[in-house]
Amino acid sequence: MALQIMYQRDAGPEPLEEILAGWWERNSTADDTVRHFTDELVRGTVEHIVSLNEMIEDYASHWSTGRLAVIDRNILRLAMFELLYREDIPPKVSINEYVDIAKKFSTEESGAFVNGILDRTLREATAGSEGKTGGG
Repeated sequence: MALQIMYQRDAGPEPLEEILAGWWERNSTADDTVRHFTDELVRGTVEHIVSLNEMIEDYASHWSTGRLAVIDRNILRLAMFELLYREDIPPKVSINEYVDIAKKFSTEESGAFVNGILDRTLREATAGSEGKTGGG
């Protein structure tokens, strides 16, 4: 759900609050836990989007976020937010989930690309420390 919301945000000028309101209206049967997690994930990613984009561009040599496929760009943003700011999700779980999402919704090559960027993100984030960094 978070990826679909981020895709919609990327695709047009509609403000995030309107996107979320419309999304939850159309998906009113969504479980409260899923809804809460999705909202946190999307809002957190959008809050940190500038720094996440900068990291993506640093780690994806010769690729600006604008040149990446919309799906890949948003998978990376969401996953990097989880890795850097969500201490409740084990890093390897986040990486595996988002690589699988990339393979399912993008291409097999995207899975390898996403895996490489996320592995580097984890290495950089944990250099000199243990576990996740950030915490908000």
